[in-house]
Amino acid sequence: MLLVDPGLYIGTAADLNDRQVLADAAVTHVLSVDSVDPAGLLPADGGFHRKWVNVLDEVTSDLLSHMDDCFLFIREAVDGGRTAIVHCQAGRSRSATIVTAYLMKRHQLGFTEAYHRLKSVKQDVQVNTGFEEQLRLYEAMNCEVDSSSPLYKQYRLTKITEKYPELQQVPRELFAVDPAHSSSSEVSYRCRKCRRTLFRGSSILSHPVGEGASAFGHKKSGNLTGDVQCTSYFIEPVQWMEQALLGVMDGQLLCPKCSSKLGSFNWCGDQCSCGRWVTPAFQLHRNRVDEIRQLSIRK
Repeated sequence: MLLVDPGLYIGTAADLNDRQVLADAAVTHVLSVDSVDPAGLLPADGGFHRKWVNVLDEVTSDLLSHMDDCFLFIREAVDGGRTAIVHCQAGRSRSATIVTAYLMKRHQLGFTEAYHRLKSVKQDVQVNTGFEEQLRLYEAMNCEVDSSSPLYKQYRLTKITEKYPELQQVPRELFAVDPAHSSSSEVSYRCRKCRRTLFRGSSILSHPVGEGASAFGHKKSGNLTGDVQCTSYFIEPVQWMEQALLGVMDGQLLCPKCSSKLGSFNWCGDQCSCGRWVTPAFQLHRNRVDEIRQLSIRK
């Protein structure tokens, strides 16, 4: 086990078997980022504060959702003048991911700088590509796992497709509340034909504008205008879509009231008119919906 930051060590599962080393380092908090139950690794009478994040070292595993909780656990030890160790089996990927996230949030560092700092202490760390993407996303969200962030919503949707490839079950909390059944002052979007409210502004998952015509190299150049614009809204799933989405990879999105075609969905992703590929994709064409804003009238 190696000291990375004041009050914080990184180690391996084997380090937990050496009671003397733990005692010499004054370790009081043990954060296990592993698929193996750590209960049998530590002495029952050790008096340690323990936290276990049950996760495999695979590119599809989710550590992003745990980064804030792990940060709080480590900070509790450090700010209290005590010491924490973060470990996985080999101390190279899962534990390195959590320690890097801690350094980023604690010292307001970008991913590259925080990871370099860890590597200067433990040269053999090597987070897998999935965890690296999650750390970069953590940086983009200012080191805060915000469930309302469009970035996090898109990430969560991607993880769902990896976890449920057959899509026979999708967690209900994944679907945004149907705005037709709730009131809000937020900007809303209605079916242009029947005026049924379909989604709110907070459900829009924005994406960087693509490269326009050059992104459609597989199409004949004569069909391309060269304009770079988004002609669809890409949004998170809404409750009225639930039955249409389960068990199928792609299909049409129809208005739940008048059944007019609004757009389409594809869990594997689809290309926006601007050229950007969005995965998964739930897109409603802008010319099929109207934006509704509430006006404040001064008396």
